[in-house]
Amino acid sequence: MSLKEIIKECKSLAIKAGNEILKIYETDFNVKFKEDKSPLTLADKKANEIIVHGLKDNFPDYSILSEESRDDKSRLTHDFCFIVDPLDGTKEFIKRNGQFTVNIALAYKHKVVMGVIYVPIAGELYFASKDNGAYLEKVESGELKSESIRLRVTNKLESLIIVGSKSHSSEKEARLIKDNKDKIKEAVSAGSSLKGCMVAEGKADVYYRFGLTSEWDTAAMQCIVEEAGGIFKQMDGTVMLYNRENNLNEKGFYIVNRKENIWI
Repeated sequence: MSLKEIIKECKSLAIKAGNEILKIYETDFNVKFKEDKSPLTLADKKANEIIVHGLKDNFPDYSILSEESRDDKSRLTHDFCFIVDPLDGTKEFIKRNGQFTVNIALAYKHKVVMGVIYVPIAGELYFASKDNGAYLEKVESGELKSESIRLRVTNKLESLIIVGSKSHSSEKEARLIKDNKDKIKEAVSAGSSLKGCMVAEGKADVYYRFGLTSEWDTAAMQCIVEEAGGIFKQMDGTVMLYNRENNLNEKGFYIVNRKENIWI
């Protein structure tokens, strides 16, 4: 199956999951907490069911790594692995600020080759595949309603907009902003993988994340950023690989529009 066909199915699943998330968003939902103290809602579970079942039905020979499913280590023997965060930004979902996403990516031999990110509240669908560019489409009433808009990062070296996490800011990030304040015009915050999408879309220029994340937080975002012309690397400058034994991103990462804005 071609990447184009895979993207089409993943876009459909992301929208279906997003529709279910929005139904629950309007209710008085309960919040539980996992062993790592991270929150879990019915929306996480329902979105996960929709996406995982859909991927298994359509791509039975591909493995799946999802935040809300038990990790089947047999995925390590597969070349193709879907990497899923059915509700990225659960804290933002709980706060009802709208800054949450549905993330679906595909890795081939540990490198991400496709990414889909859906923003249910905004009705915005970002997607990309290896060597085919990154795009944005509008969704209305659960259906794609507009032509694809090609995404490109900015070319700026000054008057930069730096985007950071709404729920996971750090002292290192504050120090980085202080040390580079002569280049920075504005610091903004956003939830979930929206931060990477903002850089890909040219609404921000740089994003540094020093804290821990997991594969499902970054996979789709990395593909979209890189296909929009941005740079995505781990903090030590190495390439982020996927479908690993340890799915924790322990080194942090940065996303920049140009190599001159690598400040570490």
